[in-house]
Amino acid sequence: MNLICQEFQPIAAIATTPTAANLLQPICQTLGATLWIPESCQKIVNLSLNTQVYTDSLKNHLVNIWQEYNAIIFCLASGAVVRLISPLLQDKYRDPAVVVVDEAGKFVISLCSGHQGGADKLSNVLSRLLNATPVITGASHNLGLPGIDILGKPFGWQRGEGNWNQVSAVVARGETVQVLQEVGSTLWQQHLPEQHPFDFDFSEIGERSPTPKARIWISFAHRQFLPDSDLPEVQWHPRVLWVGVGCERGTSKKLIATGIEEIFRAHHLAAGAIAGIATINIKADEIGLVEFCQERNLPLRTFSGELLNCVEVPNPSNIVAVEVGTSSVAEAAAILGARQEQNEPEKDFHGWQDADFDGWQDTDFHGYTDDSFFQIQKGKKQQQNTDIHRYTDDSFSLLQQGENILKSSTNLLVSKQIFRLEGEPGAMTIAVALAETEYTGRTGKLLLIGTGPGKLNQMTSAAKTAVSYADVVIGYSLYIDLIQPLFNPGQIVEKMPITQERQRAERAIELANFGLTVAVVSSGDCGIYGMAGLVLEQLRAKGWDGKIPAVEVFPGVSALQSAASRVGAPLMHDFCAISLSDLLTPWEVIEKRLIAAAMADFVVAIYNPKSQNRTEQLVKAVNIFLEYRQPENPVAIVRSAYRENEDVTLTSLGELLEVSVDMLTVILIGNQSTGIYNNWMITPRGYLG
Repeated sequence: MNLICQEFQPIAAIATTPTAANLLQPICQTLGATLWIPESCQKIVNLSLNTQVYTDSLKNHLVNIWQEYNAIIFCLASGAVVRLISPLLQDKYRDPAVVVVDEAGKFVISLCSGHQGGADKLSNVLSRLLNATPVITGASHNLGLPGIDILGKPFGWQRGEGNWNQVSAVVARGETVQVLQEVGSTLWQQHLPEQHPFDFDFSEIGERSPTPKARIWISFAHRQFLPDSDLPEVQWHPRVLWVGVGCERGTSKKLIATGIEEIFRAHHLAAGAIAGIATINIKADEIGLVEFCQERNLPLRTFSGELLNCVEVPNPSNIVAVEVGTSSVAEAAAILGARQEQNEPEKDFHGWQDADFDGWQDTDFHGYTDDSFFQIQKGKKQQQNTDIHRYTDDSFSLLQQGENILKSSTNLLVSKQIFRLEGEPGAMTIAVALAETEYTGRTGKLLLIGTGPGKLNQMTSAAKTAVSYADVVIGYSLYIDLIQPLFNPGQIVEKMPITQERQRAERAIELANFGLTVAVVSSGDCGIYGMAGLVLEQLRAKGWDGKIPAVEVFPGVSALQSAASRVGAPLMHDFCAISLSDLLTPWEVIEKRLIAAAMADFVVAIYNPKSQNRTEQLVKAVNIFLEYRQPENPVAIVRSAYRENEDVTLTSLGELLEVSVDMLTVILIGNQSTGIYNNWMITPRGYLG
């Protein structure tokens, strides 16, 4: 499973020589790209499943495939690429990302569609895979800033109207850009370089920054900009509007589309801000509604009539209540659509049974959130004959809280509107509600990454690629600092203290559920005393379905491997690892494992041997080993392997306690066959008898 670069698919790679083909072939296999080679290379290059042969000239071949791929990687002279693609270029919003790699694999050049097509991001990914230097010439990138025209892309925002080129030019000159953000995530604001041109201090509409040279609106409203204005403006639309729809059976797609467009125009709302459509579950198969959502790539959320009837709305209808069992469809559905967790898998409300509501007819459900409603059901099943007055204090508080939240809410922006269209069958009602969190429309990913010992050249190419690709990087501050050169402008980097492992995992899952690609970094291998196990444990505790968010694990060189490499080959025979930290494991358990390992003559790697508040465990461990092994038994003590303050000591079991150790130290205790020869620690495998 490869979660990297899915957004660029399909990808083509072009090689015109055997050298270029051999360079690109493993990259294509990693990225799932198609490698195109000429007939002249067919007999020289080992053809793989992802290799295709073109028989026409490369110029004509590009004409045929230009519209088929989202990204094209050339291993060819950049001048030749410019001449080949120049007749095919339309604009940066339609052209594929074009990246050029030299035959020596030293440089990766973002040539065309750097922002919109993603060539800048793809160049960073390729450079990590090739251990090459990315060449990115965009002004915003070199200022350490996200591109204005891709600013909201990670959050699923839609680009609105505006003079994007002029605003980007203002940013490139380092001049002040006023930002008026009404809705949407502000994570991007919190991770800008210290010297950035954005002014957030005057966020109230109508107020002006002292000297703004451009303006960015981040809003659900649609604004008309004067084309000849001295102040260039652009607008991003976070997807925060849920459109509630009720309609007659057989209502056409054209009527639905026209109705929504006209009501949005009348209320100055941006169509790009639509998160999705919400309605009653009996309309889940309404052809016009389904086709409209499919055409616009919008989610369709449906709710049972019973649940819709629980929502307090300004315009209930007795006629509708008789027809479908709820006094409101459009308004109630819009409110519930906006209330549901925005980016989690869709909750299925279709299957509520009548029995689920037995005994609750006289209870006031008005305005409960989905979560509180589920709690009501849980309480009902436990106490079938209990009325509201018999609830525990906690249950009553939950119900009261849910009611107060919605009754005080003003998230219904547009009350129910009735719409018909001459010549089109059917009629519809429309309402619009505002969600607190935008719908990203993205499936979040968790990339669990082992960074190795901390030196970048000891980190796997796949791990470096994953870090570079992620929207968010989360980890212990020390490990984040060690991989700083891998970060790109616009990435969200969150550092946390060493004791906040659970908080790191929870934060990563939260952001992945939001729809972001999150890299969780651990030193060494993330699956050996790292964050991978904790993240997966927490996902399991939350009822994870194994698919959303998607998860991929990137192994790293473990601490015991790094320590072993600094002293020779001590792990050549059976070995094990034991942590002496009793914060998560009782000492009695650790002690049993130490005894078993010492008795079995394992080579043992000791993790977390000593901290400021925990000093006796190492003494006890040494005493256990001395019961089963000789004092002369070889021991290696390695601190901060491959880092600037690395320290390596070869000693014996009897003298181990005389050496200073800490939490950054790994201790390798040899077995009865291990020896030290000319300052090299060797455990024989048995090849020489």
